[in-house]
Formats: sequence, structure tokens, C-alpha cells
Amino acid sequence: MVAFDDQFRHQLRELFIWRRDVRRFRTDPLPDGALERLIDIACLSPSVGLSQPWRFVIVQDAARRSAVVEDYKACNADALASYSGERATQYATLKLSGLVEAPGHLAVFADKASDIGHGLGRMTMTETIEYSVVAAICSMWLAARAEGFGLGWVSILNPARIHAILDVPESWRFIGYFCIGYPQAEFDRPELERANWEYRRAPKEFTIRR
Repeated sequence: MVAFDDQFRHQLRELFIWRRDVRRFRTDPLPDGALERLIDIACLSPSVGLSQPWRFVIVQDAARRSAVVEDYKACNADALASYSGERATQYATLKLSGLVEAPGHLAVFADKASDIGHGLGRMTMTETIEYSVVAAICSMWLAARAEGFGLGWVSILNPARIHAILDVPESWRFIGYFCIGYPQAEFDRPELERANWEYRRAPKEFTIRR
């Protein structure tokens, strides 16, 4: 059995603290095999019934990337229109994606039609397929930070249009689109907190005892 000491646990906590949702990237290319290494780590994650439902699409084609950027712009304009007053003004100043600058683009899907795992554990909670993919993304996020990469989750996208742009099977459900690259700067606080959009609450605010 592998043992982890206090020093490792301290470093692990630091990794969690310094993991960030990055939107400001340098344009330097990623090292060869970097995305593949992150995917390898992601695939070590737990999944319901060992279903391994994650499906990764490395997006390299310039036309597909451009189409994703255009979809983001359209969705972001709609999102801006949903706010008013001071909050709208503040929203307009936020940088919410690194799609143009980031050298790496990765789309992640959940394959809801896969028979891997034979349905174990998801008969009453079918959404555990998607939960499993999100767990894999979290593992990848930490692995990226450990290698000095930034990873940014772009959620301001239309799933149906992304599906069409990337031409993936209909049974795949879009979970997230990620920008990956070297961050322009590193911080131990979320960007939205630094921009006064929201602040991180204490764990006790989300904890109850029965």
C-alpha cells in the first residue's frame, strides 16, 4: 500500500488552492503529448459501474475552432442581454474565455449509449454517467495545474451547435469545452472573485449536521 505523508498532503492542498479556471493564456504551444497525458490522468478517475463514459475530442482544425469561437460570441451576447444596469456593465468587462489565445482546445462528452459497465449503478440515477465525466474533468484540471498548464472551462456555448461543429455521435452528451495552455499569470484566488463578481464562501455555509 502506498503511503502519503504530511508533506504530500500539504502539497496536494496547495494544488487545490492554486488550481484556477484560466481565461488569460499565453500563445506558446503546448509540449508534444501534453493533452494526451492529461487525458490519461482523466481516465484514471472513478466512474459509475466502471462505465468509463468520458469521450474526448482534441479540436485542432482551424475552421472548427473558429466556429466554436463564433458560437461563444453569440451565446455571450445573449448572456449579456440577460443582465441589466450595473451588473450588465460589469459582465461586459469580464473575460470569460481563452478560446482565441489558448493553444489547446478539448471538448468532453458523456457517451450515454455505451454498454461498458453493463448499466451497473445507474438504473435509478442515470445522471451518474455525466457525474463520472465531471469527476474525470476535475482530475484532469488538477493534473494540468501540476504540469504548469492553465485550464479554462467554457460553458457559454450552445450544446447542439457544438455537437454539429464537432460532428460527434448523437448519443454523446456535451459536458464541457476546455481551453488549455500556459496562463499569463498565476493566482490563488478565482478571477471572478478578483473582479468582484462573486466571492468564495466558507465551507460551513454549505454544511449541515443531522
